[in-house]
Amino acid sequence: MKRKSGWLLFRVACLVFLLGMALLAIPAQAQNFAYVTSSSNTVSVIDTASNTVVATVAVGSGPLGVAITPDGNRAYVANLFDNTVSVIDTAKKTVVATVALGNGPLAVAITPDGTRAYVTGGPVSVIDTASNTVVATVADPNAYGVAITPDGTRAYVTDFLSASVTVIETANNTIIAEVEVGSHNLGVAITPDGTHAYVGNGGTNSVSVIETATNTVTAEVPVGVEPQGVAITSDGTRAYVANGVSNSVSVIETATNTVTAEVSVGVGPQGVAITSDGTRAYVANGVSNSVSVIDTASNTVVATVAVGGPIWVAITPGIGPPTDKSHCKKGGWQVFTIPRKFKNQGDCVSFVNHHGK
Repeated sequence: MKRKSGWLLFRVACLVFLLGMALLAIPAQAQNFAYVTSSSNTVSVIDTASNTVVATVAVGSGPLGVAITPDGNRAYVANLFDNTVSVIDTAKKTVVATVALGNGPLAVAITPDGTRAYVTGGPVSVIDTASNTVVATVADPNAYGVAITPDGTRAYVTDFLSASVTVIETANNTIIAEVEVGSHNLGVAITPDGTHAYVGNGGTNSVSVIETATNTVTAEVPVGVEPQGVAITSDGTRAYVANGVSNSVSVIETATNTVTAEVSVGVGPQGVAITSDGTRAYVANGVSNSVSVIDTASNTVVATVAVGGPIWVAITPGIGPPTDKSHCKKGGWQVFTIPRKFKNQGDCVSFVNHHGK
C-alpha cells in the first residue's frame, strides 16, 4: 500500500511539473486597468475584468490628463493647480515621483518607446521618463490636448484658443506645421497606422480629420454637442468621441468618416479610452460621477462604475506580440492583443513564422 501511495505521489509531482512548464511557455494573461483622474485629486484604478475600483491613488491638485507608458509600468498624471506631474508605479499603485513644471499642465502623451512624456499647458514640456526631469520645452501658449504618432516622430497638439493644431517634430522639439481646424479643439487621437489625426472641436461640434502626410484637413465630421476626448480602436476602423453636452459618444467609421452610432452615456462625458483588444470603451462622465463602459461590438453601455468627478481616462496596454511558437501552445494564442487578437493557434504560429523566431 505504501509503495502504491509513493508511486501515486510521484505521478502527481510529475504532472504538476509538466503543467508548470506548460504555463511558463504561455505569457501571463494581460490584466487591463483603467486609470481615471478625478476632481477629488485622486486617480481611480478600475479593473476592466470586473469593472470595479481596486485602488485610489492620491496625486497633485487638479489632475486632468493621464497617460500610461507602453510597458504599462508607469502612469503620468497632469496636475493643473499645483503645476506638477505625478508618476504612478502601476504595480504598487503609488506615486513614486513628482515632476515640477512651470505652468498648469493639462494633458499627457508618451512616446511609443516610452522615453519621453509630452505635457501640455502653456509651453509643451518634454519629460525624460528615465530621470523624470524636464529636458525640453516648446513654446505653444494655447496647448491643450496631445497625441504622438506611432513612429514617435511627431506630436500633434490642439490649441484651444487659436482653432488650430500644432505639429511638433520630436527629434529636435520644433514646430513644423500649424493646421487650421474647428474652434475650441480639445481631444486628439492618431490612427494606429499614423496616417490621420482626429481632433474634437468643442466650438463647432465636429471632428477634423488631418492627413498627417500633408498636414491638411481632409474631412469634417459632425458629431454631438461639444466633443472633447477622442479614442481610436487598435485596428483603426473606428473613432469614439465623447460629447460633453449631449451626453453621448459618437462612433465614427474611419473608412468613410461618417457617424455610424450614437451611444448615450452619463452626464458630462469628457475623456474616453479603449481597451487594447478593442472590445470596450471607457468614458469618464464628470457630472454624473461615473464611468460608462461601452461594448464596441454592439455599441451599448454594459456597465457603469461609480467614480467621483472623473475627468480623463487611460488604459494599461495589452500583451504581445508572441516571439516564439511555444507562446502559441496550450491556449497561449488567446492572451495576445498586440498587434491583434489571434483567431486560433495556427494564426498565432503563422504570425511568429513571419515576425518572430
